[in-house]
Amino acid sequence: MKLLSAIVPCYNEEENVRYFYDEFIKNKTFFTEKDLDYELIYVDDGSADKTADEVKKLIAEDSRVHLISFSRNFGKEAAMYAGMKEAKGDYVAIMDADLQDPPSLLPELYGWLEQGYDTAATRRSTRTGEPPVRSFFAHRFYHLINKMSQTEIVDGARDYRLMKRQVVDAILSLSEYNRFSKGIFGWVGFRTKWVEYENIERKHGKTKWSFWKLFGYAMDGITAFSTAPLKAASITGIIFCFVSFIMIIVTIVRKLIFGDPTSGWPSLVCIIFLVSGIQMLCLGAVGQYLEKTYLEVKNRPLYIIKEKL
Repeated sequence: MKLLSAIVPCYNEEENVRYFYDEFIKNKTFFTEKDLDYELIYVDDGSADKTADEVKKLIAEDSRVHLISFSRNFGKEAAMYAGMKEAKGDYVAIMDADLQDPPSLLPELYGWLEQGYDTAATRRSTRTGEPPVRSFFAHRFYHLINKMSQTEIVDGARDYRLMKRQVVDAILSLSEYNRFSKGIFGWVGFRTKWVEYENIERKHGKTKWSFWKLFGYAMDGITAFSTAPLKAASITGIIFCFVSFIMIIVTIVRKLIFGDPTSGWPSLVCIIFLVSGIQMLCLGAVGQYLEKTYLEVKNRPLYIIKEKL
């Protein structure tokens, strides 16, 4: 009998823990037909509410339910990594507790693995219920990162996916501190089937992802899978050096031939501000990569487990 491990990262999801479990076990008939056993691993990412207590109630009812509780909030990336590290299944699924990743899709995802795919991943075909501004910037991010990176990141891709053990082991071998899983899933390769479904709104509670958190996450993705900002900074520097050299020659020739020195301090101030701004922008790009290097070399753990049941 093969084992399917479902990893459920949770942060302040006490209202959704039970609902997710109830939806998940509706697949019991499917598990029986496919001769599959399951384990349900809730990863409590330092929740401030009673998420862990709700999971413990489920553990008392079902021995297949497990809990990993962090000492504080380390982020969803760390929660997914911890869940994959603890999962023992031949197949591993990653799903959100808010039911935006419908457990009813599991049979279809498993069917694609039976047909020879290594991963069955999901993507949203629509963004119904999402603010238009967020949708606009999300589309622009995917367009930009796919232009800058050699690793394909599918527009609308969710973390919700079902993977064979070999794929999970490959992901776990990448133990980097600065994680961007959407890129890592694509970087490790393997044969992937994309399954589309319409966006589903949360069952309870509010999303923990604000616009600025998503912006920061997007920046992490760009710096993790592309060095294009560094190249752009270098190219910009070369261009400005060339333009400055030409302008120096023009100024000298103008003075020698026409006796007309360059006039106008407003234009000079504007140029200084422009060049200074571009210098700071390039320095900021370098700083982003330096920050990531600094965090990596400290070699701190991705998470600290407070309790494991």
